[in-house]
Amino acid sequence: MTEFLQFIKLLYRNRIALIAVPVVTLIICFFLVRELPDIYKSHGSISTGLVDKTEQVLTLADDDQESEINRKFDNLTQMLMLKKVLDQVSYQLLLHDLRSPANQKFTKPGKVIESMDKKTLEKYVSLIDKKLKSREELLPGNKDSDVIISMLKETGYDHGSIASKISVYRVKNSDYISIDAEAADPLLSAFLINTLATEFISFYSNRLLENSNRAITFLTEFLNRKKNALTLEMNGLRNYKIRNRVLNLNEQARSLYGQISEYETKREIAEKDIIAYAAAIRRIDDKFNPADRRYLESALTSVNQDIITTKEQLRSVNELYIRNNFDPKFKGKLDSLQTKLSLQITNASDKYIYSPMVIKEGLVTQKLNLEIELELSSNSVSSIQQELRRLNRKFDALVPNEAEIQEYETGIDIASKEYMEALQRYNNATLESNFPVFLKQAEKALPGNIQPSKKMVLLILSGVISFAFCLFVFFILYFFDKSVNYPLQLANETDLPVIGHLNYLSDGIDLEKIKNEGGSKKSHTIFRNLVRSIRYELDSETPGSKIIVLTGLEEGQDKTLLTIGLAWAFSKINKRVLVIDGNFSYSNITSLNPTGAFVEDLFHDKNLALANVGADGIGILGNRGGDTSLNEIADVYHIKQVLDYLRTKFDVILVEADSMEAMNKAKEWISFADIVVSVFEAGKSIKADDKSKIDYFKSLGSKFPGWVLTGAREVSVKAAKTK
Repeated sequence: MTEFLQFIKLLYRNRIALIAVPVVTLIICFFLVRELPDIYKSHGSISTGLVDKTEQVLTLADDDQESEINRKFDNLTQMLMLKKVLDQVSYQLLLHDLRSPANQKFTKPGKVIESMDKKTLEKYVSLIDKKLKSREELLPGNKDSDVIISMLKETGYDHGSIASKISVYRVKNSDYISIDAEAADPLLSAFLINTLATEFISFYSNRLLENSNRAITFLTEFLNRKKNALTLEMNGLRNYKIRNRVLNLNEQARSLYGQISEYETKREIAEKDIIAYAAAIRRIDDKFNPADRRYLESALTSVNQDIITTKEQLRSVNELYIRNNFDPKFKGKLDSLQTKLSLQITNASDKYIYSPMVIKEGLVTQKLNLEIELELSSNSVSSIQQELRRLNRKFDALVPNEAEIQEYETGIDIASKEYMEALQRYNNATLESNFPVFLKQAEKALPGNIQPSKKMVLLILSGVISFAFCLFVFFILYFFDKSVNYPLQLANETDLPVIGHLNYLSDGIDLEKIKNEGGSKKSHTIFRNLVRSIRYELDSETPGSKIIVLTGLEEGQDKTLLTIGLAWAFSKINKRVLVIDGNFSYSNITSLNPTGAFVEDLFHDKNLALANVGADGIGILGNRGGDTSLNEIADVYHIKQVLDYLRTKFDVILVEADSMEAMNKAKEWISFADIVVSVFEAGKSIKADDKSKIDYFKSLGSKFPGWVLTGAREVSVKAAKTK
């Protein structure tokens, strides 16, 4: 809080500057802004179709999220302010002024345009028109472009000037982009918005068409590549099937597997029949003795020849029947041969009805039939086994075909999916290109309305800113100012108390002026009151007779002023005061009383001081100066004797000693003092070298009551000791 008050005091001291600078700024700003033209503002808008899709014929994409919509609007607003787009507006404005009569121009032509003849002007009009039609961006680098840039800058139609006049923004969460323009001409503000909207819509539409055409071209080529890849895979599969005679691999495998299963079943049945027939024949043979078998075999030899022949035919047909997968066309022939064989066996039995074997005729016939069935079953097993081997070989041959065909089919499946995806994208791109989302100017700009004048605002801002700048400057000065101007600062900096302060006296003061209390100035009155306050502090510290030594951190800090002031103050309370000029290097007190006695003679005649006491009870002893010190004038014992004697004759002995720059000289006086007071001039700063001197004052303890701040420019009459 104290520092804030000090800063306020600093501002108060510089109040004239704080008032003068803003006033001067206001005056200058007034003359600058009074010639500013009136400003007109127009408004227009563009419909984007990003939110409101009612005018879209076909919508393929899903609704965008709010963040995506915001991103698209940001892109559109940034695109609106592209230099390439604003350059088209610059061309339009410049062509308007170059082709229009003088009373219809938006701005006055500049020096570059006025310096051109008619032929040169027509040349640049044609060049600008060409750049406008080709949507060429204006870039420096050649002579003609540099001339056009100069023309635009003179008329205020360049990219930077137009961008500063136009503001583009989205209206909340709507589907519209608003465009505002400010200009000195109401028609110019409307022209800016309408031209910018038209050029941007054209630029954006062309950009969409170019992107769409590039996308369709790319997707067409991509689709053809995918189609060719799919066709290549399908042709490879077809050629492989033709080459390997594969119609339908799955059906072939299924058919072969069924045939193999069927043949294996028939083989099991035939093997079972063979075992059964063989066992039956063995049982029949066991019923014949050896004599019967010989007779039977000799009797049936001729008959069996026909049966054997028929059996051979039956075996051949049976093999064909089995080999052809039991084709029904062989079944009839097989049945015919079996009937024939049965008839031959019956005839053979009838021929020997009256033979000795007639009793066992049935067994013979049964055996013959069983032998035929056994032979047929044996032949069937052999044929079935051969057919199974053939079918297995054929089935095994399908395995590599299956792997190769699966590879082809996998490739076809992948190529087909890629082709369908490419086709879908191509169709979407084609539809989007046929039904594009074009921007549309929703609101045409009308001639602008005049805006409230900004002159008053500019004046107020200039005053406020200049005032704030002054405050900032003073704050910087205050922040970096390490000088001590107030007693509290001095106490805080040195950690020692301040017993009082003296105000600044511009005209100086001597003992006679201090004594003249009648017609003195106000500053002198304040000075006397402040000195009285310091007198009180010193008198209360050490009552009775005392020696007060006054010193300072450096010379020139008003020690003399404080000394004579204290002499007057103590004399006002009827005390006898002796003032000794103990500063041999700077004898200021001696110069105030050049005809008086000198301290060098005091130690030869100790009553010398009594002879120089005036009617006011103040005695003054000067010195002859020179490079000397107290102990060089007399020894310590003699000095102590003289000072003790003077204590009995004077109530207060004031000694102005050397500053602490000559520390040994000051310490010689301080060693005999009862009170040591150090002065510090306001506006000075405490240096690093002063730290040791301050530590010395602290070591004096109660002998050093504190500082006296001299030359203070802002003081309180009610001064008091500050800790």
